[in-house]
Amino acid sequence: QILSSCPDIKWHFIGHLQKGNVNKLIAVPNLFMLETVDSVKLADRVNSSWQKKGSSQKLKVMVQVNTSGEDSKHGLPPGDTTAAVEHVINKCPSLEFVGLMTIGSIGHDLSKGPNPDFQVLLSLRQEVCEKLNLPVDKVELSMGMSTDFQHAIEVGSTNVRIGSTIFGERDYSNKAVGGKAPAGSEGQPEAVTVQGH
Repeated sequence: QILSSCPDIKWHFIGHLQKGNVNKLIAVPNLFMLETVDSVKLADRVNSSWQKKGSSQKLKVMVQVNTSGEDSKHGLPPGDTTAAVEHVINKCPSLEFVGLMTIGSIGHDLSKGPNPDFQVLLSLRQEVCEKLNLPVDKVELSMGMSTDFQHAIEVGSTNVRIGSTIFGERDYSNKAVGGKAPAGSEGQPEAVTVQGH
C-alpha cells in the first residue's frame, strides 16, 4: 500500500548488512541511501552490485563507526574511518559518500556532559574532512535515536533514527541466547531516518 501511494519514496537502509544480502538490498526499488557501510569489503560488494544494477544515479552511503567500542554494535573502529571513507570516494565509483553514522551507547546520562560517542563522531568528521579535503557542511552525521535524538541534534546530527517513536518499541521476544538477532533477521531495517537540511 505504501509503495502504490508513494511511488517516489526514497528508502534509507539502516541495519547491519551481511555481504550475502547485498543483492537483495540493491534490488529494492527507490533505494536511496545505505547508512551502514562498516567495512571496505562491504563497500566493494555494494559498489559492484550497484554497478550491475545499471542505475544512472550513485547510491548514497554513510560509513558506520562503532564509537562506543561495544561488541554488540557494528561499525568500523574510529581509527579506520578516514581510510574507509577514502576507499569509498576513490575506489567505489558507483557510490557517493555522504556522511558518517554511529549508534553509540544507549542511556548516556546527560548530566555528565554530552554523549562522548557523539563527540567522537564529530571529531571524526573533522578529521576526515581535513585529511580528504572535504567541506564539513557536506558530510552528514547520522546519530541519535528515539531516546536521545534531541541531544544528538543539539550537538550536530543531521539525521536521526526515530523508529520506536513512530512505530512503537521493537519486540525482542524472539532474540536468541546471548542477545543476538534470530536467524534470518540480520539486515532488517532498524529505524526510520529523519533527515534535515
